Amino acid sequence: MDFSSKRQKLAYNVIANRSLKFVDYPFFFIVVFLLMIGLVSLFSASALYAVNKGLASSFYAKKQALYIITGFGLMALAARLDLEKLRPYIKPLFLATLALLGVTLLMPPVAHVRRWIPLGFMKLQMSEFAKPVLILYLADFFDRNASRLQADWRQLLKPFVAAMIMFALIAAEPDLGTPALLFVVMMGIYFAAGVKVRYIFAPFALVIPIIIEELIRKPYRIARLKNFLSPWDDAAGTGYQLVQSLLAVGSGGWLGKGPGASKLKLMYLPEPHTDFIFPVVAEELGLIGGLIILGLFTALLVKGARIARNAPSMYTALAALGLTLAIALQAFFNMGMAIGLMPTKGIPLPFFSYGGSSIWASMIMVGLILNISAHRSTQKW
Repeated sequence: MDFSSKRQKLAYNVIANRSLKFVDYPFFFIVVFLLMIGLVSLFSASALYAVNKGLASSFYAKKQALYIITGFGLMALAARLDLEKLRPYIKPLFLATLALLGVTLLMPPVAHVRRWIPLGFMKLQMSEFAKPVLILYLADFFDRNASRLQADWRQLLKPFVAAMIMFALIAAEPDLGTPALLFVVMMGIYFAAGVKVRYIFAPFALVIPIIIEELIRKPYRIARLKNFLSPWDDAAGTGYQLVQSLLAVGSGGWLGKGPGASKLKLMYLPEPHTDFIFPVVAEELGLIGGLIILGLFTALLVKGARIARNAPSMYTALAALGLTLAIALQAFFNMGMAIGLMPTKGIPLPFFSYGGSSIWASMIMVGLILNISAHRSTQKW
């Protein structure tokens, strides 16, 4: 099957090949189960924090529930899109995303960072929505230029430069966690698109000096790296966050202390309902509960990979794979951070961490994956 831009018939003008009976319902129910556990865990993690701020104990849980309900609406819209008709709008959407990331840098800082555009009812975090936009851009590019890429490797510079501009804008907030995650996802798409291994490793050589420069320019990042390597050396200072997280996870034992019984949430960590919600979950549900959550995200990764494998075109296959990787790897990065396997970064746990932007972006990605799963190709490729 020819997936180049010169093909005569669109491989994905799909209404005729689309059916609800093909939708991957197990993938959907995995997401629903994660959302249910996440909402209960968020109430447990945020109740005391809300009370200490003079709010009702259920304040953050209620807002998260509203984000989830509206997120299902966004998921349904994404699942109904004709992704082929969306393609002409991907580049303008990418440029609009870059513009909004630039606007984000002009916003007033919150805790010394500029990551949100205040909208009154919520704070819009554009870096979350940049994930599906970049993935669709890359999937569209590789599908349209498959034949030319085989003849001229320099064609790879265009998506790489575009992605690096996006990464630079996000890193300037500052936020290195999201660019690092998206870079790994991008390399996964490169590999799946058939790019030669040497061209996949080449970007790493370009990125390493940038990482070193960022570490030197921001001393707190070097401190985080030292904390990751030896958090107990300064357990009451720079290593405090990771040490508290490790203590919470370790004290949970096999079966946990029970729902609502976490000690970590008793103001030992600031805002435990956001990036560090997993230690609260592990403390209350124990190793077994943590493994169940890990297993659900692993199942989501496997199901998403199968959806990509059964997709009717290169464009939809790469999109499904990239979207799945973005969700699953973000979860693995977050959980790895919480147990000291990775340096601490501001990466939320999908479907668990509090935040409208994170929930909405994740649900849009789920909707796009379900959209792709509702189609079947008559040819294997």
